[in-house]
Amino acid sequence: MQNQVRLKGGAFLVTAGMAVALLAVDIAPSSAGPFQWLTGRQQDNIQGRDGQQVSPNSGGSGSGGFRLFGGGSRSNPAAPPGASELNHDDPEALMITNPALGTPTLSSRNIAATKAAIENYRAIAARGGWPMVPGRVMRPGQRGQDIALLQQRLEASGDLVGMSVPGEYDGSVAGAVKRFQIRHGLPPTGVVDSKAMVAALNVPAGVRLSQLEINLKRLQKLAPSASGRYVLVNIPAAQVEAVEGGQVVLRNAAVVGKPERPTPELTSKIHEINFNPYWHVPQTIVQKDLVPKGREFARRGQDMLAAYHMQAFDQAGNPLHPQQIDWNGTEVYNYRFRQLPWEENSLGFVKINFPNKDAVYLHDTPLKSLFGQAVRFESSGCVRVHNVDRLVAWIMRSTPGWDLGRIQSMKRTREQLTVPIANRVPIYLSYISAWGTPDGQVHFRPDIYHHDGSATLATSAY
Repeated sequence: MQNQVRLKGGAFLVTAGMAVALLAVDIAPSSAGPFQWLTGRQQDNIQGRDGQQVSPNSGGSGSGGFRLFGGGSRSNPAAPPGASELNHDDPEALMITNPALGTPTLSSRNIAATKAAIENYRAIAARGGWPMVPGRVMRPGQRGQDIALLQQRLEASGDLVGMSVPGEYDGSVAGAVKRFQIRHGLPPTGVVDSKAMVAALNVPAGVRLSQLEINLKRLQKLAPSASGRYVLVNIPAAQVEAVEGGQVVLRNAAVVGKPERPTPELTSKIHEINFNPYWHVPQTIVQKDLVPKGREFARRGQDMLAAYHMQAFDQAGNPLHPQQIDWNGTEVYNYRFRQLPWEENSLGFVKINFPNKDAVYLHDTPLKSLFGQAVRFESSGCVRVHNVDRLVAWIMRSTPGWDLGRIQSMKRTREQLTVPIANRVPIYLSYISAWGTPDGQVHFRPDIYHHDGSATLATSAY
């Protein structure tokens, strides 16, 4: 079935379901940067509530893939740590980890801006929306009908303004693509080079309208109470904002929960900071990952606990020597395991605590490479924060004796310390996937948890 839609540039035929089909098309990335995730070559990481990192398929079939620490499978105890550090030579990663501060997402000023965006998108939808864009790489210098469709798509949403040669990917089109990418939380490369970009382009205008209407209600509920100093984790954006006096002081890339292990929405107050915490392994990870990896190490005559700097305890709380553990028995499932502070501790060197029933928190991570990905839905609820030391320094500003220098020294010394916050800081873990800002821009993020009520958005999640 085909639907004819008419824009200012003429009439176009759009095949129903095309947006879904496009997601199966692999589009070559412009570089080996964060778009690897978007072309189906992502690492399969699973994170537990306490920030652990595991890969069920790393190391081959049946390996267990105990990817808890660092940037790769540490089945080799001699493997060097720190291999996961963010590639500072990758321009796309730098775009992602150095976002503009902009307007706070929960600003009350965004309510009126979102209402204006709703009226604008209502008019766009009434005119027939926009055409579908082909699932292929498009870059400056190219010409043809596909480029003409891209131009018409960008013109309809207001990203392409001014003069542009019809059917030619010129400077005006590259600028429009960058504007579109910024509004959708994608690296502003000016090139259509990822599934995420094509998926975002091909969400129908009517669906975007509905998304804005749903998120307006969320803003109206949260924005009035978000004032003074507070921290926002915007889950669909995978970003953390530190806000003060109506201005964004810090905006950091984050890693949030994957769809099957979502980060919960909540409001609380940050009350303490844990430096160099133990990581207590959740029972589900003990069963699914730790024990299989322990058996793998035992078959090789190696000590997994030593390799990962871990300790084991029986049900009475007595410490166990590695030789006391029968990895092939059933009693091992009743043991408790914890990881000591070290350079590849799954929680990194600091943990930000706030009361909540879901036992989630913000924390550091040794797996820095994840922050350079355009899509950062990799955890099981807890939130990993890029440049977390700066966020902690801002949170602890009123706590005597704690400045950035001392916080950074805690990473070097690995001293274990819990510090209460002198003035508790409100924190919001919120789900804002579409909003307007006073500068007239309209922002969208993937409906990764399918909260916006559209099958198209669910299918098109980046």
